[in-house]
Amino acid sequence: MNIVMRLCPRVLMIAVLASGNLVLADDLDTRVATVLKATPLIDGHNDLPWQYHRRVNNHLSQLDLASDLTQIERPTDTDLPRLRRGRVGGLFWSVYIPIEGYGGKPSAVQAVMDQIDLVKRLINHHEDDLELALDASSIRRIHKAGKIASLIGMEGGHSINNSLASLRQLYELGARYMTLTHSKGLLWADSATDTPRHGGLTGFGELVVLEMNRLGMMVDLSHVSVETMRDALRVSRAPVIFSHSSAYAVTQHARNVPDDILALVGKKRGVVMVNYLTSYVSEPMRLHRVALERHQAMLNRDYEPDVARERMSQWSALHPAPEVTLFDVADHIDHIKAVAGIEAIGLGADFDGMPPGPVGLEDVSTYPALLKELLIRGYSDQDIANIAGENLLRVMTDVEAVAARLRTLETPRDDLLHEIDRMHSAQKTQ
Repeated sequence: MNIVMRLCPRVLMIAVLASGNLVLADDLDTRVATVLKATPLIDGHNDLPWQYHRRVNNHLSQLDLASDLTQIERPTDTDLPRLRRGRVGGLFWSVYIPIEGYGGKPSAVQAVMDQIDLVKRLINHHEDDLELALDASSIRRIHKAGKIASLIGMEGGHSINNSLASLRQLYELGARYMTLTHSKGLLWADSATDTPRHGGLTGFGELVVLEMNRLGMMVDLSHVSVETMRDALRVSRAPVIFSHSSAYAVTQHARNVPDDILALVGKKRGVVMVNYLTSYVSEPMRLHRVALERHQAMLNRDYEPDVARERMSQWSALHPAPEVTLFDVADHIDHIKAVAGIEAIGLGADFDGMPPGPVGLEDVSTYPALLKELLIRGYSDQDIANIAGENLLRVMTDVEAVAARLRTLETPRDDLLHEIDRMHSAQKTQ
């Protein structure tokens, strides 16, 4: 069915619930608005800070968040007018730095500090709309005051350059989660999209998780291998998150979460914040991307660049990308609910860190559309509140409580990676 025909019933006066009841579209809008007035909608991962770095070298004056950024030459997914239309109550600004160029280098720490500085300057520059949040209670307070709670999430453990001391100082600067890996594996953890080297976490990797627990920093398992997921879930004394991942059973991408891990996350009161990236949420799109990349690699191998580009254009014309819509994202939410329970679901769209999103979820203004679709599928208002933000707030509260207890029992560790992993390897061979 054409996407316009599929979406039209959701924007006309009447929508049909799965139960067969009729509900006015205005009623859906009212229900969503009521939920989001009481509960902040929190997105687990927004990459706009990297857009500032990549496009304008972190010069705030050259990319005005308060303006309509759909009108610039390369529109962003995020600006303040659209955040307000999307009824966003909080989000994690990702302080991403690429592992290429920074992995295993002291400069990684400075690079991520530069991104944290950018986020804080961005918040201060828009103080009428944004405010830095450091814990669950401050998110609720900021949301009640009518502002958008702004949190900091580090994407990739290479940001700490194998240093627990750096981890602690980045926490002091405001980082409230760290994704253990990004696209490549580390000396202490395997990535989902790289050749495994350790079978999960090394001894030092386990210490990183434990120190994050002690600090009150959420352990983020997006991007990590399944073995790293299992190790982190085994080791962590607090609930974990996936800041921007979806369900592997629905779309078989390595970045997604298999059912056995989903079940563990549910049992351990964690949360999977569903990603919108089209090849993560649509199996036909994933297969199309695989075919495209294979064909591109073959052309690059066999032809000169100009010829390869021409032939790739011909191939793309003959093999158009399949349509991906908000309904595909909702299907992932349905699956996670079935496997892990309603309390294990959040939203982590990955805006400004991905190609164009699904139809109906093109930018940060569109969160209500997804929530209305869930209402149409029979989700309750409390379910919507849980998915929008209550689940993540519960995880943060639990992480903070664990940290408060551990800080009375443990002191900061000063272990070095090579010392710990040498001992860890020796123990494994005994």
